[in-house]
Amino acid sequence: MGSISERLADHTVIGLDTSIFIYHLEAHPRYRHLTQEVLTGVQAGRWNAITSTVTLMELTVRPWQLGRPAVAREYEALLVHFPNLTLVDVTRDVARRAAQLRAGYGLRPADALQVATALLLDATAWMTNDHKLARLDPTLDVVILDDLAPLEND
Repeated sequence: MGSISERLADHTVIGLDTSIFIYHLEAHPRYRHLTQEVLTGVQAGRWNAITSTVTLMELTVRPWQLGRPAVAREYEALLVHFPNLTLVDVTRDVARRAAQLRAGYGLRPADALQVATALLLDATAWMTNDHKLARLDPTLDVVILDDLAPLEND
């Protein structure tokens, strides 16, 4: 199993999928210690993290649906001001790389945009809980939270 720190020891720039933020903000019982470890490491400068504005969309859609704009704005501020986290706009270069990833790996559009963003900003690892993204190895070292999290009965 191991820790996130051990798993990411060879990386300085990591990409973070939306699920990392969702699990952290919801204090998910199975994943919160993992998200806490990685986000604390990013905050302390152990890793520089990359995420796309796609994360902003995915993270704030539920508060908007629930009529809670203040929560949506709070989540946005968290992403924008989090130390050592770069929130990257979708650009033409990102779209081009995402198209290549979709063509080569059959990724969904949002996933392709997220991963393309990380790759273009020199991330060498991608943290997610989407098992389908494991197919990106060896293009990117894909770290799946389920592989590091204890089973719920442990």
